[in-house]
Amino acid sequence: MNKNLKLIQLNSEIYEDYLKTGIKLFMLKLGGYINLLIAFVHLIGLIWMVQVFKLFGISKQMNELSEIHSSFPYLLTIVVALVFLVFGLYGLLADDKLPKMPFLKPVIFLIGGIYIFRGLGELIYETTRSKHSTTEIAYSFVALAIGLLYLIGGFKKWKVIRKKITNA
Repeated sequence: MNKNLKLIQLNSEIYEDYLKTGIKLFMLKLGGYINLLIAFVHLIGLIWMVQVFKLFGISKQMNELSEIHSSFPYLLTIVVALVFLVFGLYGLLADDKLPKMPFLKPVIFLIGGIYIFRGLGELIYETTRSKHSTTEIAYSFVALAIGLLYLIGGFKKWKVIRKKITNA
């Protein structure tokens, strides 16, 4: 009977540890899924390229790019989608149960930093202009949210691992 109680207690500790780790990794996974969605939208947008560029307010820049070579807007969109795909994979594969990505810890924080920098930079720029772009301000908040998912998720993940090492 005492043996069964120890087994139940051990299972309970493992389950509690899983809940703590799982909830903390949720932030990185959510950031990963959002990046995969953004990558997918970029690739789907290739079908309706002109309309998508108008929607996002980058028609002028893409027209200038297409004057250099007609395929450049497509190639740039594919490269951007690949970057979002890699960001997404890092967020999803931060779990130690899956294949480990190279330089996982610094890249997670780098991704978070890129998003925070993009969000704050655009937000500051838009608020200093006399004519604000609501769309750009919204994108800034989305970037800040994704950056916080990566940064906070990364801090929580490696804090948990540090506690596990000291307890071992």
